[in-house]
Amino acid sequence: MINSCLLLWLLATSTMFASAVSRSSSRGLSPKIMAEQRADHVVRLPGQPKVSFKQYAGYVTVNASSGKALFYWFFEAAEKPEKKPVLLWLNGGPGCSSIGYGEAEELGPFFPQKGTKPKLKLNKYSWNRAANLLFLESPVGVGFSYTNTSSDINELGDTIVAKDAYNFLLNWFRRFPQFKSHNFFLSGESYAGHYVPQLAKVILDNNKMVSKEDRINLKGFMIGNALLDDNTDQRGMVQYAWDHAVISDRVYSDLKKNCDFSKKNLTTKCNKALTQYFAEYRLIDIYSLYSPICVENQTESRRNTQPPVIDGISPRLFSRFEGWLKRPAAGAGYDPCASDYTDAYMNRQDVQSALHANVTKLSYPWTHCNNNITSWSDSPSSILPTIKELIAEGLRIWIYSGDTDGRIPVTSTRYTLRKLGLKTLQEWTAWYTSSQVGGWTIEYKGLIFVTVRGAGHQIPTTKPRQALQLVKHFLDDKKLPNAPPS
Repeated sequence: MINSCLLLWLLATSTMFASAVSRSSSRGLSPKIMAEQRADHVVRLPGQPKVSFKQYAGYVTVNASSGKALFYWFFEAAEKPEKKPVLLWLNGGPGCSSIGYGEAEELGPFFPQKGTKPKLKLNKYSWNRAANLLFLESPVGVGFSYTNTSSDINELGDTIVAKDAYNFLLNWFRRFPQFKSHNFFLSGESYAGHYVPQLAKVILDNNKMVSKEDRINLKGFMIGNALLDDNTDQRGMVQYAWDHAVISDRVYSDLKKNCDFSKKNLTTKCNKALTQYFAEYRLIDIYSLYSPICVENQTESRRNTQPPVIDGISPRLFSRFEGWLKRPAAGAGYDPCASDYTDAYMNRQDVQSALHANVTKLSYPWTHCNNNITSWSDSPSSILPTIKELIAEGLRIWIYSGDTDGRIPVTSTRYTLRKLGLKTLQEWTAWYTSSQVGGWTIEYKGLIFVTVRGAGHQIPTTKPRQALQLVKHFLDDKKLPNAPPS
């Protein structure tokens, strides 16, 4: 009788899980795959509000011989996940967490809140309202992702990161084959201007060689405030700082006269001018010019920290993106100290257990960015040749830019895109969120550029409603509305 009851309970449990995943067209999954998904299923996080969608988190091995494993967090779409595309989000750095920034402070469903008792706020503008949403901590050494070969950290670079991310996707889709037939898109911001196009190229190149079962259904990508071309990106930073009254006429003149950003090494006079440039940005938030900075529990020395330098990343202005200064506040309801709450939450043992994270008991705490990444083996000075190849492949490509970001400002991106020499199909046009201008857009042959008015570097943080509107239109391949509703 006891054995019969146990059998009935096991059958009921298995049926409940099968029902949960069947919403994503998972009929016919093997017992092995069902077990893998069950192991990664996140039942509920500490402080989490009740939701109807499913979430999964865990590790995917990308190189068994060196012990490399990347950590992911996946959210099914809030409605009809079986009909929605899959969207991968990558933050940059290089060396910063897509979960710490992307999920917990920008576009994910859950935002950690202040307090000793764990609490998560449901983000009503989460991008899983538009897609099945996948976050990846990449490369190894970032967040919970790890390697058992310590030398791997010193051998990182764009090529290795793209290869590891591709291997992650291959194995992730094998674990979640019910999503394999869905349209797949890449997205990200900042140094993801390198990550995303390079990963897209690796996917397309491998799709021509691998079996049909391993082909990835890549349809396009979108990148925000993206590093694309060192020369024009850095020239635009200087121009933007002067245009927005951050630096003086004298500093602007010194930078223009003494800095040649097309060269790897900068002169002593250029570095002196850059020191004065950064001195002004340490007073405000370079990522969102008109937002307050976090001043809670922050010492003067911490506020004046220099950006970490990564050898192999071209000149000083691009030593490191995320994590240098305190992050922006932005719209109503957002807190400039959000990163502090995320840090505290992700280091809780009960949170890590619920996420199936830190299974190897890392010797260091979870952080937004890994400052032990101090060398980068390859970082092309321009990604534009890769962009041109991907345009020729027919991918859907959107580049978008918050116009209050000083780190990779809209000025930089306009200079950069001009170098592509693309034919203009639709001239500069305002687009609308309800009755207000959300920004401007221009359509080139093979690429659409969108600005988001009043948004900083982290557009989903600073303008969440507009960001969700943007990604919905991108995924649906629809133009943004060029007039307010009648």
